[in-house]
Amino acid sequence: MEYTFLRSKRKTIAITVKQDGTVILRAPLGFSKKRAEEFLNEKRAWIEKSIRKMAERRAGEQNRPAPKPLSDAEIAMLKKQAKKVLPPMVEETAKEIGVTYGRISVRAQKTRWGSCSSKGNLNFNCMLMLLPENVQRYVVVHELCHRKEMNHSKAFWREVEKYCPTYKKDRAELHEKGKGLLQNFY
Repeated sequence: MEYTFLRSKRKTIAITVKQDGTVILRAPLGFSKKRAEEFLNEKRAWIEKSIRKMAERRAGEQNRPAPKPLSDAEIAMLKKQAKKVLPPMVEETAKEIGVTYGRISVRAQKTRWGSCSSKGNLNFNCMLMLLPENVQRYVVVHELCHRKEMNHSKAFWREVEKYCPTYKKDRAELHEKGKGLLQNFY
């Protein structure tokens, strides 16, 4: 299997399958090439499934008209709206979950709906404003649950489910309705 192997100052190993089917393995600085090969072999079934999904998605997208990119003014309006809507939602949800957080940033991003740094800083995509409130809340819950579990383990998903019992439906809705939204920037 062809892949790109990148080492950096990180603590975890991650595999990314890009839209074009390219496989990237990111690992800590001391991670050996041999261990990388072993890790890829362990994850081969998942990687192959992901590559097939990407190919199917690309085939489906060829039949769909390309979304019209948003103007700078439209993106600015979405950012302004998100800065009004998301902070109160984060504050209320953080109290419910019993966690603290740092600053909240709103950006126009191509690949992420939200993120939580190890310092507790939260980042949200302004495109969330084009999705239903239940999906926005799911993303907020997801990121705040990272304040308890900084991973996507079973324990993490149990935390998400405690505060968002419909998370599986909401997550599916995010993927379905959000499919073309992230491509709307450029």
